[in-house]
Amino acid sequence: MKKPPYDQRLAEILVRPLAHTPLTPNHITLLTLALGLAAAWLFATGDAAAANWGAGIFVLARFLDHFDGELARLTGKTSRLGYYLDYISGGLSYGALFAGMGIGLMGGDLGNWALALGAAGFASAILSMFLNLDLDRAMELSDGDTVGYPGMAGFELEDGIYLIAPITWLGWLEPFFILCGLGATIYCLWTAWTLVKLRLVKRG
Repeated sequence: MKKPPYDQRLAEILVRPLAHTPLTPNHITLLTLALGLAAAWLFATGDAAAANWGAGIFVLARFLDHFDGELARLTGKTSRLGYYLDYISGGLSYGALFAGMGIGLMGGDLGNWALALGAAGFASAILSMFLNLDLDRAMELSDGDTVGYPGMAGFELEDGIYLIAPITWLGWLEPFFILCGLGATIYCLWTAWTLVKLRLVKRG
């Protein structure tokens, strides 16, 4: 079994005090979704100061996203509802982020292309959510496990989203948005291709 990424290891330590509170994994999942949607709304305003706050909030949301799974494993509260809720939260958060950035950047150099790229990122995030669910089923993973993201040296592909905070604060959001939009599309295609290959192997 591969080692968890660094942020997940840190979450495993920080979540321990919550094991003796009324807080449940699903509470944390809903909190991360609320934070993700709030961040997307801040980006959509097109205001630089609001975008700075949005970037920080989204990074916090993505880090907290590891807490629900760790808390569920620690307390034995893994569930099918929590499994699906986690996927929905992640998909909607990323989809809303792309849509929010696209709307917020329409007034810049990208113009309407920002909206188109945001729509592509939104569609890729939602489609990837369903593809990953299918991939989990095809790999016969349990409700507490997911296929995860490609990664190496203690980092996953998803960890790149943490860069959104310093990059936004430095005023480089637009090129980062372009790279993320393209990256989300490529990841969606990669997930689809991985699923197709797995099904072909099973049939063969």
